[in-house]
Amino acid sequence: MATRHIQQEYSAAPWVGIAWMATTGLLFVFVIGTVRWLGAGIPAAESAFIRYVFGLILMLPFILPALRRGMPRRVLAVYSVRGLAHALAVILWFYAMARIPIAEVTAIGYTSPIYITIGAALFFGERMALRRILAVVASFIGAMIILRPGIQEISSGQIAQVASAPLFAVSYLIAKRLTVNENPTVVVGMLSAFVTLALAPFAFAVWQTPTMTQLIGLALVAVFATLGHFAMTKALQAAPLMVTQPVTFLQLVWSTLLGVLAFGEPADFWVLLGGAVIIASVSFISYREWVLSRRATTPPPEEAVR
Repeated sequence: MATRHIQQEYSAAPWVGIAWMATTGLLFVFVIGTVRWLGAGIPAAESAFIRYVFGLILMLPFILPALRRGMPRRVLAVYSVRGLAHALAVILWFYAMARIPIAEVTAIGYTSPIYITIGAALFFGERMALRRILAVVASFIGAMIILRPGIQEISSGQIAQVASAPLFAVSYLIAKRLTVNENPTVVVGMLSAFVTLALAPFAFAVWQTPTMTQLIGLALVAVFATLGHFAMTKALQAAPLMVTQPVTFLQLVWSTLLGVLAFGEPADFWVLLGGAVIIASVSFISYREWVLSRRATTPPPEEAVR
């Protein structure tokens, strides 16, 4: 089967995409902390739905002008597919977040970049330079060092998080495709709209009246997550996936620290070792991309004097 290659020109230096993706990770850590604080007191589908209702309200000023201008049916279909995939992934993630440690949720989630990296090479024509492949592999190894699969009983929370990874990857890859021609703010706004619609039947099937505390917490989740998706979309627009993907592994380090400091979840030697591997790989790829960007923008001596 022939593969369609999508080439995209990146106007910013690679470090801009790296910075946006690092910001994305920090914002999503705030999301994780808030969801963990809310716990399992409200069904996962309902929590996700309320969070996206608040997110949709935040994004309405950006969505309405785009809808007034109109969109081709093909583009709306792409948004709807992304919305469904993301909605299912979010339900599974909320379920897992309330049942297994933060570091474990984040570590299992790092199977998603493997799907993303493969998809970027197959469908977007992004070149898999050796240094980028090694950085992704090393980061994934660091995540597995922390998770240590095979030595503990598999729980429903772990199964849910494993299942969410490929669904998040589908959403991520579609977002990457959309940023070629669509405004990043509109991409984030349309995600909120279509995910809210997709979550509604799941939420109403298990509906429980939320408390004011739960509503405030989910409103904060919406703010942090919406800003995180905006930062992620800017990262996708600024640099190739192969550049930005290793940076996402820093989120595991921050999530582990959050679990230890805020929720008393123990961290051991393996967590520290895995975090060190992740930081080393992220630092390496960031430095290499910075060096290459300087070479590309610095003119040869004979040109500099003209």
